[in-house]
Amino acid sequence: MAYSEDHIALAAEYTLGTLDADERAQVETMMAVDKEFAGLVQAWQLRLGVLNQMVGSVEPRPIVWENIKAAIGPIRATEEPQAPPEAPTSPPPEVPEPPAEPEAASDIAPHFVPQVHAPDFTVSQVPIVDDTNVIYLEGRVKRWRSIASGLSALAAALFVVLSLQILRPDALPGALRPAPQVQTVEVKTPAAPLAPSSQYVALLQGQGGGPAFILTIDGATKNFTVRKVGATPEPGKSFELWLISDKLPRPRSLGVINNGDFTARPVLAGYDADVINAATYAVTVEPAGGSPSGQPTSAPVFSGKLIETVPPSQPQAPAKK
Repeated sequence: MAYSEDHIALAAEYTLGTLDADERAQVETMMAVDKEFAGLVQAWQLRLGVLNQMVGSVEPRPIVWENIKAAIGPIRATEEPQAPPEAPTSPPPEVPEPPAEPEAASDIAPHFVPQVHAPDFTVSQVPIVDDTNVIYLEGRVKRWRSIASGLSALAAALFVVLSLQILRPDALPGALRPAPQVQTVEVKTPAAPLAPSSQYVALLQGQGGGPAFILTIDGATKNFTVRKVGATPEPGKSFELWLISDKLPRPRSLGVINNGDFTARPVLAGYDADVINAATYAVTVEPAGGSPSGQPTSAPVFSGKLIETVPPSQPQAPAKK
C-alpha cells in the first residue's frame, strides 16, 4: 500500500517521540488495524534506532525543568476557559424619553429604535474566523521540522560511524565494525628449466652409399627435420618421405620433401614412441606434389633407421650431507 507523506511523517515522528498524546493514540490505532503501517513504523525504528547506540543518556540540569515549568504555566492559564461575567441583577436603569424630534428628523431616520435594556455580555462581539487551515499548516510545519531534525541527527551519526570505521574501527560496537578484508597474494615461482630431451638421427642413403638425407627427430616433441645432403630431384618429380613399421598395416606418408635444404614437420606427434624408434624411414620418387593415392607409387630409393645421438638427462640424486 502506498502511503502519503503525512503517514510517513507520522511514522517517523512516532519513532522519534515528538507527537502529542492524541497523535500517538492515532498512530497506535492505525498500527493495530493496519499491519503494513505497523511495518512502516518498524522500518523507521530500525533506521533511527542506531542513534541510541551512539548517544548516551544525559541527566538534564535542575534549571532546565524549572524553565520548562515556568514556560508551561502561562500557557495553561491562557488555555483554561474563563466563566462569562454574570448579568447584573439590579433592574435596568430608566432611560429618559428622548425629546421630540422635529418632523424633518423623523423623515430622515424613521426606523431608529433606542436601546432600552442593558447590554448582553454573553454575546461575543469578535467575529468568528475559521482557522482550520492555519492549524493544519502549523501542524505540518511542526511535523516536517521534527523530521528534518531527526534526519540531520541521523546524518551526523552516520558520518561519525563512517569516520570511525575508517580511522578507529576498534571504537565501534561489534555489529558496526567493518568486515576484515582478506587480500590474496599470488606468488609465482619460476618454472623449472626443461630437461634436455633425447635426439634421434637417421641417415637416409641409397644402394650406392653416401647419405642423401639426414632425418633428425626430437624425442620430447616428436618434431622431425629433413636435411637434403646429396639427393637431386628429377624434373617434374618430388621426393616423398614414408614411415614403414611392422605395427602399421601400410606405409604412412610424412609429406613431400621441399626443394630447399631443410624440411620441418610435426606429423609424428600422433605416433607412439615405440613405433617411431623402431620404424624404417624411406624416400620414394613420386609425381610432382606427392603420391596421388596416398601410397608409394615406386620402390624406395633412400632409407634408414633412427639412432639415438643425445640420451635423455637422468635425475640427479640429492647430495649427501
